[in-house]
Amino acid sequence: MARSNRKIVPESRQVLNQWKYEIAAEFGLPVSGAGGLAGADTEFAGELGAFGGGTSTGGSWGHLTSRENGSVGGEITKRLVAQAQRDMLL
Repeated sequence: MARSNRKIVPESRQVLNQWKYEIAAEFGLPVSGAGGLAGADTEFAGELGAFGGGTSTGGSWGHLTSRENGSVGGEITKRLVAQAQRDMLL
């Protein structure tokens, strides 16, 4: 079965991208080039790319390990599930 990265809610792409960089900053991962989020009003925007240990051009995540990248994706999933659970209680 072919995989598709098509978003069911296209407007979610920007929010998910923002979460990705916020979570990376929380975890202390060396990423930069906030995917067009420069100047965005995010809690960790000032910290993006402020950690040493690698360079990134154009928002590339290729210098990170699979475990580091997976931890970001796992945290996004955890937050999405928690949000859905909160919404179901309303």
